[in-house]
Amino acid sequence: MRLLPLLSSALVLAMSGTSFAQEWTEFASRDDRFTVTFPGQPTITETTWKSQFSAILPARIYSGTQGSGRYSVTVVDYNPIERLLSERSRALPALDLAIHAYGLGYWKTDVRSAVVYAMSKYLERDAKITSVLSNFSDLVAGMVVQLTNNADQSGTFASIYMHANRLVIAEATVPRGYPPPTIFQQSIGWLDENGTKIRYQFMNYNEPDAPPTPIQGR
Repeated sequence: MRLLPLLSSALVLAMSGTSFAQEWTEFASRDDRFTVTFPGQPTITETTWKSQFSAILPARIYSGTQGSGRYSVTVVDYNPIERLLSERSRALPALDLAIHAYGLGYWKTDVRSAVVYAMSKYLERDAKITSVLSNFSDLVAGMVVQLTNNADQSGTFASIYMHANRLVIAEATVPRGYPPPTIFQQSIGWLDENGTKIRYQFMNYNEPDAPPTPIQGR
């Protein structure tokens, strides 16, 4: 499934010549367990993310630019979600529990729906969504979304995944008429808890109740 994107990446790389090697590198974050081909060293910003069920979660934004393009990887740590939503459900009066969808098990729904919820945030932008597709990167399941007609006529491409209880949003915005940022968008890879690059044997869906997915080729 990834053959054509890889061929496109190779073509862009050949056309870029030495400038690619000088400006683009494989960046790895052991803390957030991902790798990506990035324009230089990213700027890292600590922030927060509000989940579908209103849990406030820690997040980091890795951002940078190359020419007129803007690139970022946002990583949201969903590991505290069980504690946060369980504590809130225990504190709610019985009437609130009957009215609102906040119970001891709803943290699992928050995890399962994280990718779709992140994609839905793009519906709030003043732009036209032209494509929404399911996707995978090294067998980690996710979605891709494409927007055009931003206010400055640029186009936005985003890949969204859930891995190791971390929501990963890779977003690139390039000027109108530029080719898709294939090298960036298709370069997301995954690290284990020791910082070693991994690839799964079967599709990985980050299901809360599922056993760990087998890994191959560390």
